[in-house]
Amino acid sequence: MGNKHEEEAARMIERILDIPTRDGAIETFVCHPERGGPYPPVLFLMDAPGIREELCDMSRRLATVGYYVLLPNLYYRAGKDTKYGPDVLEKGSAEQARMRAVRTKMTIPPVMDDVAALIAFADSQKESKKGPVGTHGYCMSGPYSLAAAARYPDRIAAAASFYGTWLVSDAVESPHRNLGKARGELYISCAEHDDLAPPDMVKELKRLLDASGARGELEVHPGVHHGFAFPQRWCYDKPAAERHWERLIALYRRRLG
Repeated sequence: MGNKHEEEAARMIERILDIPTRDGAIETFVCHPERGGPYPPVLFLMDAPGIREELCDMSRRLATVGYYVLLPNLYYRAGKDTKYGPDVLEKGSAEQARMRAVRTKMTIPPVMDDVAALIAFADSQKESKKGPVGTHGYCMSGPYSLAAAARYPDRIAAAASFYGTWLVSDAVESPHRNLGKARGELYISCAEHDDLAPPDMVKELKRLLDASGARGELEVHPGVHHGFAFPQRWCYDKPAAERHWERLIALYRRRLG
């Protein structure tokens, strides 16, 4: 593990660390309040465009209310050159093609190994509180967050998915198969307009969640599009984004403290 950067702000400690996994070192942005710890650990799982300052800012916002936040680059297996420019969302752009070449190879089981490594790292840090862990994922990582709750029910006490893609699929460990294995509380947030989580899939997931016996909620946010919580996205919707923060922080307060 190598500490590349450490910055002390008035209220925050930020570091970029290489955290060891079975497949190499996963570069991770870590932040937490400067005073008053230890704090409950939270895994912030990135969306498909990958690590960028927008996500770091969201990590900071969560950390300021009292959490030890880890934001890992889940594309690390493809090498260090896995951060993308602002045109990554432009259809047909070179950056989008470069990202998709990595994204399309992603599967759930290796990410579950990463979750275990990140939890082990958090357990080793004095600023991170031992005990329950939270996870939340956006877009491609919505399924990862929910799958982690099923894979590690003794550790994941809260798991959220925001406009998660293909939450009902044929993928190994697709979250819809294992909702009942989770012991933590689940929160599934969907956008009304989302081609990657169409209404029929959302309806089926709601049925499966209700039948699973898992503690949790599926909420559809009306009038918004996939990506609504990202401040730099064309579809950013401030009321819905603030609601997303309220739901997430309330979930973590209930389950992590």
